[in-house]
Amino acid sequence: MKRVLGIILGGGAGTRLYPLTKLRAKPAVPLAGKYRLIDIPVSNCINSDIQKIYVLTQFNSASLNRHLTRAYNFSAISDGFVEVLAAQQTAENPQWFQGTADAVRQYLWLMQEWDVDEYLILSGDHLYRMDYSLFIQRHRETNADITLSVIPIDERRASSFGLMKIDDHGRVVDFSEKPKGDALKQMQVDTTTLGLNPEEARLKPYIASMGIYVFKKDVLCKLLEQNPEQTDFGKEILPGAAKDYNIQAYLFDDYWEDIGTIEAFYEANLALTQQPQPAFSFYNEKYPIYTRARYLPPTKLLDSEVKESIIGEGCILKDCLISHSVLGVRTRVESGCKIEDTLAMGADYYEPFAEREKNKQTGKIPIGIGEKSTIRRAIVDKNARIGREVMILNKDRVEEANREDDGFYIRSGIVVILKNAVIPDGTVI
Repeated sequence: MKRVLGIILGGGAGTRLYPLTKLRAKPAVPLAGKYRLIDIPVSNCINSDIQKIYVLTQFNSASLNRHLTRAYNFSAISDGFVEVLAAQQTAENPQWFQGTADAVRQYLWLMQEWDVDEYLILSGDHLYRMDYSLFIQRHRETNADITLSVIPIDERRASSFGLMKIDDHGRVVDFSEKPKGDALKQMQVDTTTLGLNPEEARLKPYIASMGIYVFKKDVLCKLLEQNPEQTDFGKEILPGAAKDYNIQAYLFDDYWEDIGTIEAFYEANLALTQQPQPAFSFYNEKYPIYTRARYLPPTKLLDSEVKESIIGEGCILKDCLISHSVLGVRTRVESGCKIEDTLAMGADYYEPFAEREKNKQTGKIPIGIGEKSTIRRAIVDKNARIGREVMILNKDRVEEANREDDGFYIRSGIVVILKNAVIPDGTVI
């Protein structure tokens, strides 16, 4: 795997995850109480012995850069690295990144300097655990120019994905973007060709792209240089290459979730609390998910009741009820609170005791969740200051709302409290 260069696409402005992307790049969005989205593909690379990794992004990349610098320091005798490549305007490229393929094209001059055989292209907003070495091994065994990782799906979900058609040898011969009706029926394939048993193949007769590709180095360079008007891999580069190049499909039949929307992100985080075994587990010693080491103290629970939840390090919970929730690092919950079906991302720092007491006396709300507050079906971003007796319930069952001046948005019925927001005492949302 030392002959492979990893390229993680950090995405654009992250509009589907806004307002979580208001002050940070999409790959830097916190996940599961202590990680960030970028930790998933980076950890998969490291566990697959791929240690040369670029992350391409163009929006709010400061916190992402800081996280990667602190989390991934390879030894001095290794050529491994994880490095952010932010969009920049040059005389040759006066535009920002125009799409996934264009992002790679603009930094192709840098990637070509590495003596590698393949480029592994990954997405930065998916939750899954995958051994890329098996994927690349299949790519080499079939002598493919390009190999796509695909998941088998049923008819109900198929029309939401970009689908592919393969021949009897697993070669991709056709693409269709979110087909419906007769066009959908025409995209059915025999997934036993890729390794499913007959029963599974009958239930899942479609294959969808995961947005994970491995290219031969010279093939990617040629496609990007010869087609400067094509800016997206999934919609333009790959469909255009199917006729002239050997494009193979590699079946990944395990948990994979696109968490690029607020609703999907929220559901994926809370699903981690499921018993007895969540669909995706961070508790795997052989394939750990790495992140920045923070050296925080243990979490302290004082007369609190916690049900089916995940609590990050360094939290302080006082006489409260936490149910089916995920609390991130340094979360502080005061007495009399009820937190249900909620993702709280925690805080970047602790307020000293003296400062918190002074804030209370002067009427300033401390970081954390104040006394006798109730929060249900919400995402609370970092460093939020929620006052006493606040009710965050979406009582009117609003599906969508933009209340930035009041410190929150509502997306798919989920209340999202902004980073650094201040919610005054007694507020009802």
